[in-house]
Amino acid sequence: MNTFHLGNGAGFSGDRVDAPIPVLRSLIARGGPAAMFFETLGERTVALAHLEKRANPTRGYEPMLERLLDPILVDAHAHRIPLLGNWGAANPPAAALAVARLALAKGLPDLRIGLVEGDEVTPAVAGGQLPVHEADAGLDMGAWSLIAANAYIGAEPLVEALAQGADVVVAGRTSDPALAIAPLAHHFGWRFDDWERLALGAATGHLLECGSQVTGGVFWDPGFKDIPDPANIGFPIAEVTEAGGLVITKPEGTGGIVDLRTVKEQLLYELHDPAHYITPDVVLDITQCRLEQVGRDRVAVHGLRGAPRPDTLKVTASFEGSWLGEGEVSVAGPNALARARATADVLLRRMKLRGLDVRARVDLIGVASVHDDDGGSLWRGYVGPEPQDIRIRLAVEARTRDDADQASREVLALLCCGTAGTGGARWRVTPRILTRSHLVLRERVPTRVTTRTAKEIAA
Repeated sequence: MNTFHLGNGAGFSGDRVDAPIPVLRSLIARGGPAAMFFETLGERTVALAHLEKRANPTRGYEPMLERLLDPILVDAHAHRIPLLGNWGAANPPAAALAVARLALAKGLPDLRIGLVEGDEVTPAVAGGQLPVHEADAGLDMGAWSLIAANAYIGAEPLVEALAQGADVVVAGRTSDPALAIAPLAHHFGWRFDDWERLALGAATGHLLECGSQVTGGVFWDPGFKDIPDPANIGFPIAEVTEAGGLVITKPEGTGGIVDLRTVKEQLLYELHDPAHYITPDVVLDITQCRLEQVGRDRVAVHGLRGAPRPDTLKVTASFEGSWLGEGEVSVAGPNALARARATADVLLRRMKLRGLDVRARVDLIGVASVHDDDGGSLWRGYVGPEPQDIRIRLAVEARTRDDADQASREVLALLCCGTAGTGGARWRVTPRILTRSHLVLRERVPTRVTTRTAKEIAA
């Protein structure tokens, strides 16, 4: 059968930069038509990219773009394996330029780079022209400053870039499944009203989009759900046939595992309605889906169904929220619990003594943190064994950066003002990002596709 191999090289911004290497090697060894995609955007990632672009107009794209592509670009081009990614974030043209410069440095002046633009719809949200998605209808963002708004575009402009001969496709905010649908639709010639085929592509993208989550990452739970060689988890590869077959696997010689459990967990990941998973290209129905283990690290997926795509696209609007201040310090040795509790009380008292306008919480890491409440009910009531060491964490939310900074610096002051044996202080202040979802008619999001050589872009 005509089989297309699709590999994933990243599941989020910050993923392992060496993960794409064995994926590409495996695609080359398998021979035949293939592509790789990189999913590097989340809602907060896009917002932070817009803030970075404000500070530096040449930035605002995936910070690890060059590191991800540097070891694979030459071989991918030599074997005619297109690379697609939403690396553009807030600044797709700058990302395309970065790829072009890398290509020139690698001796690839004729590498063709497809640039997909048009996902940003900030003026429409700023002007109150777009309805709020029902799930966020109760969120009032009137007090916060809008950073940007980006629509989740589908696969069609990505297919257009591939049709124009792009070796690398750079986009901004796309839906995750669109990055997989595009090379499949381009290769097999799928129509964009063939809902069954598009459902196959959407499921492929959904299973691969988070990288190693389908090959053992996050699934891994030592002693209960073990995986081999977790330091070398292989990222996923999908085998898709012209007849509609789908097998999930991974590169030979890598760690991790692909079995019924890992595929089930990823299939259900972020799936609010198994009968109605909405993407820009198709509505996916997995209620009749069956999984079959067909070999070591090979799971076949059957019974996918599709329904017509929605008339609207989802938009994520990002707002500048309050400020997060954090400070940490450690206590260790005999009586560490009493010293940690006393330190926590002092920190909370200091917020009031200084009149800092903050919402504060203290966690005693090593006693209680993740499952505690803001009042510290668990660490205050803890009666278990005495910990050998405790990390005290103060977190504050403040309307101003100065209040957040002054509050978190109270942890630093404990190096001289705290209990005996207090040390290892650190603090930082970061902006908080708030998001709200809107809907926009797809015809109001006209995309633009241009494909040029690296030499032309860098000129």
